[in-house]
Amino acid sequence: MNMMPHDRFLRLDLVLERTGLSRATLYRKIQSGTFPRQVRIAERCCGWRESAVSEWMNSPISYLVDDIPPQA
Repeated sequence: MNMMPHDRFLRLDLVLERTGLSRATLYRKIQSGTFPRQVRIAERCCGWRESAVSEWMNSPISYLVDDIPPQA
């Protein structure tokens, strides 16, 4: 049986530390589809999948979220 490693959620402070982005830049990139969206973990708690942040870090210039509708 092929077991996938567990993906954990990263909170905002850790995402900012790992990426070196400012909070404003991070949210601007999310809005434009060039950084992974956060996932709601609980009613007042969001985080990012570690695998998605790692994927972005492997190719930050060419990263695009593929489910963002095009801007008019």
